[in-house]
Amino acid sequence: MTAQFRLVVVSAGTGDPSSTRLLADRLAQRVTALGTRKQLTVSVQTIELRELAAEIATALVSTHIGAKLQNAITTLHHADGIVASTPVYKAGASGLFTSFFQILDNDLLIAKPVALAATAGTARHALVVDDQMRGLFAYLRTIVVPTSLFAATEDWTDSALTKRIDRAALELVALMAAGFEKTVRDESWDRYQHEFGSAGGTELSIDLDSDLMRLAAGGSAN
Repeated sequence: MTAQFRLVVVSAGTGDPSSTRLLADRLAQRVTALGTRKQLTVSVQTIELRELAAEIATALVSTHIGAKLQNAITTLHHADGIVASTPVYKAGASGLFTSFFQILDNDLLIAKPVALAATAGTARHALVVDDQMRGLFAYLRTIVVPTSLFAATEDWTDSALTKRIDRAALELVALMAAGFEKTVRDESWDRYQHEFGSAGGTELSIDLDSDLMRLAAGGSAN
């Protein structure tokens, strides 16, 4: 029986089409092809962050989650693997990209396999993926594949980019097929720190009457 997996592409590209989406799609297509070779069926869903920009901004300042944004969050919750792709501006991932991941529940992506990708007009930004993006996804407690992808203008005709895409795809497929996320969540969930208000209701065992919680709420300890 063929195993079924869901791959979710998150693209912060602003154009239509965009090089950011193109790079993510190339990786997703390679993951799908490799999955077929390994008797895995990989379905692909795409979240275009430019279509959610207004709701992301609202969530940042009010914590209100709009319908489209909630649908994207639900899609990520059910993902077996993620491709996260962003353009680079002024030596950093786009604000739209970082804002989206900053508003997510801290527990949402625990142990999910992720491949990171970025595009820019110059190779001067090549270290952004490993220097900045990995830190964000480490905080979210994902498992990021070893090979990161970066494409400047001149890279699109370079065979080395194809090799990196192949490597990243193989690493992502291997993690998805191994069931890494399920194993971690089933056997080690209670060993993670779940911050109050960020665990989807599973944090109810927190003692709200402790000295620490009273201080956090602006009161005084006994």
